[in-house]
Amino acid sequence: MKKRNTLLAALLMLAAPALAQEFPNRPIRVIIPYPAGGTTDVIARALQEPLRARLGQPVVIENRGGGAGAIGMRELMNAAPDGHTLVIANNGPATILPLTDPNIGYRGTALTAITRVTGAPLVLVTPASLPPRDLREFIAYARERPGRLNYATAGVASLGHVATLLLSQMADFSATHIPYRGQAPASLAVVAGEVQFVLTTTSTAMNAQIEAGRLKALAVSSAQASPEVPGVPPISDVLPGYNVEIWFGLLAPPRTPSPIVEKIAAAVRQGLALPSVQQVLRSAGMEPVGSTPQEFSRLLTEEEAMWRSVITSANIKPE
Repeated sequence: MKKRNTLLAALLMLAAPALAQEFPNRPIRVIIPYPAGGTTDVIARALQEPLRARLGQPVVIENRGGGAGAIGMRELMNAAPDGHTLVIANNGPATILPLTDPNIGYRGTALTAITRVTGAPLVLVTPASLPPRDLREFIAYARERPGRLNYATAGVASLGHVATLLLSQMADFSATHIPYRGQAPASLAVVAGEVQFVLTTTSTAMNAQIEAGRLKALAVSSAQASPEVPGVPPISDVLPGYNVEIWFGLLAPPRTPSPIVEKIAAAVRQGLALPSVQQVLRSAGMEPVGSTPQEFSRLLTEEEAMWRSVITSANIKPE
């Protein structure tokens, strides 16, 4: 299969300009490497009709859950590089998961980057009863209690896990990891007081807890303050260089010809410019991005290097 796809890729590169004009010539399959019903579904379905209208072919969404996203990613890795099979994935399966398992069967940087579709910060949240009032006080509080603060995540090697490890490494404190089965129970854990902090995605429910005074938002993980959590400063104000976002991006098989990639990326950007699409994405806590393929490829490379350092230092292994 791999040899056949390599030969096909070489032939496609030779005929790329003509193929881009003819592409697509059949329905486009978009793999979601998770079960139905999550944020990735929302993003894919928001873009489904705009992409059909701009590319002139139906867009078929297929959920291929399992292996924390690895099953769907491997399917893309082995698909024909002709633009008719794509995947929408986030940092987890694209850049983090392959670094924990050398036998996983793919690397995000080996895939063809099309566009970063959306992005959003994580927010550092504590129970209202925890004494620190801001990030500086929190770091000092954690340093005085090495290993005694518990933090929740959606699981081992999740974005929240590695992002918290990066935070603790840069701030020079240690804390105890309590993995949960998904982001929702991890977020509920801090509300219930089971843990002392969580670095989590924003949500309507989380924001309501913050507004009600049950939780405190100390900082956001993005380089700049975020409209998703108004008035909350970035971690980088205290720890320069800290910059982590959850993102969702569109990827194609390795060696997909550039003209096809550019055509798809342009269609996505046009779709993201629609107010109706922007409203759906923002309601899900995501900000439309629409990067160029080159920008997204650079992000994958930079994140892979960053997370490799964190994962190696912490000796994270797959569950």
